[in-house]
Amino acid sequence: MKIVIINGQNHKGSTYHTARLLAEKVGGEITEFFLPKDFGEFCVGCTNCFQESEEKCPHYNQLKPITTAMLEADLIILASPVYVFHSTGSIKAFLDHYGYMWMVHRPNEKMFSKQGVCVSTAAGAGMKSTNKDMLHSLFFWGVPKRYKIGLAVFETRYSHLSEKVLKKIDKKTTSVAEKIKRHSGKVHMSLLTRVVFFAMRIFHRNGFNEADKNYWQEKGWTGKKRPWKNEVF
Repeated sequence: MKIVIINGQNHKGSTYHTARLLAEKVGGEITEFFLPKDFGEFCVGCTNCFQESEEKCPHYNQLKPITTAMLEADLIILASPVYVFHSTGSIKAFLDHYGYMWMVHRPNEKMFSKQGVCVSTAAGAGMKSTNKDMLHSLFFWGVPKRYKIGLAVFETRYSHLSEKVLKKIDKKTTSVAEKIKRHSGKVHMSLLTRVVFFAMRIFHRNGFNEADKNYWQEKGWTGKKRPWKNEVF
């Protein structure tokens, strides 16, 4: 299994170690990126990706190694510590660049066969809202199987975590890893993803954006083709 971890911070704290432990338990080829070290640009709001092509984004070439790794991966892990009850600015800036890949625009068919995990830790609270920040992108990219790991670790340094918290991390990562391995190679499309896709399909039959409309028509998705398992309806 190919796994890519997008770390929403440069340092290797509790969130990093939790995400890494999960990946190791799943097993396979692991590729990691650290933000903002590996990508630290903010979306400039030029709308080139929406109106023309993602290749027109001023940061396209900088993003390309991460984009390629995500598209080639079987499992995408988005990891962010809690910053003021939300994800880090680095991962938010990163995800902003993939708005064009949401189902309302031009989703990539490779996303519809993947699994994804959102990992967050905090000394106290805020894991739910932090994971939600990242889950929105996984869902609207079309990733059908998504998991969450949100843990209160009651410390700011991983080296200071108590034995009780370490056992909790071990138990949760083992549980999620087993689910991922169980679904490997046989990820079924969720009903909610299908519903949103079909709503977008109707929308793109006419559409208001030529780039999106042409993309859906070229893929055959406004007709009988679907981006998952070569199914025809």
